[in-house]
Amino acid sequence: MTTLDKTVSILTDLVAYPSVSSESNLEIINYLANKIESCGGKVNIMTTEDGKQANIFGTIGPEIDGGIVLSGHTDVVPAKELNWNSDPFKLTRKDNLLYGRGSCDMKGFIATSLAAAEILKNQKLNLPVHFSFTYDEEIGCFGARHLTKELKKYKYNPSMVIIGEPTNMEIIEAHKGDCEYTTCFYGIEGHASNPEKGLSAIQYGSLFTNKLFELGSELKKRAPSDSPFDPPWTTIQAGKIEGGVAHNVIAGKCSIDWEMRPVNNEDKDFVKNSLSDYCDKNLLPEMESKFSKAKIETDIIGEIPGLIPKKDNEARVIMQELLHSNSTGVISFGTEAGIFQEMDMDVVVCGPGSIDQAHKANEFISLSELEKSLLNLLNLLDHWTKRSI
Repeated sequence: MTTLDKTVSILTDLVAYPSVSSESNLEIINYLANKIESCGGKVNIMTTEDGKQANIFGTIGPEIDGGIVLSGHTDVVPAKELNWNSDPFKLTRKDNLLYGRGSCDMKGFIATSLAAAEILKNQKLNLPVHFSFTYDEEIGCFGARHLTKELKKYKYNPSMVIIGEPTNMEIIEAHKGDCEYTTCFYGIEGHASNPEKGLSAIQYGSLFTNKLFELGSELKKRAPSDSPFDPPWTTIQAGKIEGGVAHNVIAGKCSIDWEMRPVNNEDKDFVKNSLSDYCDKNLLPEMESKFSKAKIETDIIGEIPGLIPKKDNEARVIMQELLHSNSTGVISFGTEAGIFQEMDMDVVVCGPGSIDQAHKANEFISLSELEKSLLNLLNLLDHWTKRSI
């Protein structure tokens, strides 16, 4: 069996685990643990308090500073689309394409990582190779936050991370942050025929939503002159508004799901402070004047930091050498990269497949992309085995 055949076999197994975000991923984590241990590695499984989810952090080689991390997330988005042409949790090959939920985002990279790791078996390494596979990336990078918190307790520190999100094997060194929130307005229900005896949460939720879009216009003016992104400014939008029970009932509650994708922390603080001031100084006092128990509450669903380009980035240098490329790019979607960068690691995002194929029916990855990723990882690990301290 060739190494590419092994990759496809592993990917077949991985896709068969329906590791949808928020559902238990313990079965796929146990599978990954066995694979890493079969290559001579040690594993640390980091389980959530409720015991339903876990990260795995595996190490092949000495437990010392200076290791490289191959990182991916085990969770996938739900496969509820009606127009799948095959079972989304059964890898299906048609010509050069492999179909299945997570095949592209991002079990393809995990499969190539495990297949390539077999060359490390019984080898003496001067520096470690780590494998980081997390839970719940798709809904807020909760697993990565958990993992980095645990890594801070370790006696050794990895120095660089390769995150294998689908980039068509382009080397990515920057992306915006991804911050998601839910803001709820609490008024008082009443009959629509007498609106003065109620307090419409929808009315104030609507004013809040208008403020979001006003800030969106302000953010365009704040775009950094050297921003590498398209669009170059921080974006903001409301994705869902929900409230009320009937046409003739004053809405007692309204919730707004909204997000922003900041190009820097200054913009994130600007938005949060502006909205907080608007609620505290304008909306809430007016609401409380009509109903003393009125409330406005905002829950943070997730605040994923952006990946900031660094002048000195050894992970970028190594990947450019291996891929014979002098260029790097930026992406519009968020990843776990910024979380690792906060731990002073050098980080790039580079993996097989296209994000255009993810999160929709008939998700696929091509064999050629898997092969390119596999060859790159084999070269990377071969380079790493010869690396001195």
